[in-house]
Amino acid sequence: MTQLPHRKTVLHFAYGADMNPEQIVERCSGAKVVAVARLPDHALSFHGHSQVWDGGEEAAVPRPGRDLYGVVYRLTPSDADRLDAAQGVRLNGTGGYFHFPAEVIGLDGSRWSVVLHKKDVLREFRRPSREYLDFIIRGAEFHGLPAEYVDGLRAIEAGPASYAVPRRTVEQFRILSTSSCAC
Repeated sequence: MTQLPHRKTVLHFAYGADMNPEQIVERCSGAKVVAVARLPDHALSFHGHSQVWDGGEEAAVPRPGRDLYGVVYRLTPSDADRLDAAQGVRLNGTGGYFHFPAEVIGLDGSRWSVVLHKKDVLREFRRPSREYLDFIIRGAEFHGLPAEYVDGLRAIEAGPASYAVPRRTVEQFRILSTSSCAC
């Protein structure tokens, strides 16, 4: 994200690993939880391959009649930039994810205009590693997502990672240790 002088905060909808407080605090120290919410007509799926988690990467995909639950965070512009960089969002379109503006509905019925990260190219479906899915589930439980939704996460088929996860690269540590624009 390019930092604009008039932009004070960003509302970001996290639906996967960024729901886990361990990860969001590592990436965005100033993140504030605004609400637990759902994105109508979408679902969580896994595609491509995550080097960090050794399995499919999280993706928000259209699914009529389904709800994708997650957490709305209020981010500072620098935290939003760091989150974009960590997730591979690029303003020039070359990243693995892009900004997707959406309206989500809070558990109390309130509506929030947010941005979320969607995969640019889904690639083939691939089951996530058990470790990755468990990390996502811990975040969902921490934030009190509906029990039925969490049970649905537990029912997703996953396999064991073939190496110790999460595996972070030197580049990922560099991104997470500096505030940088993802462009």
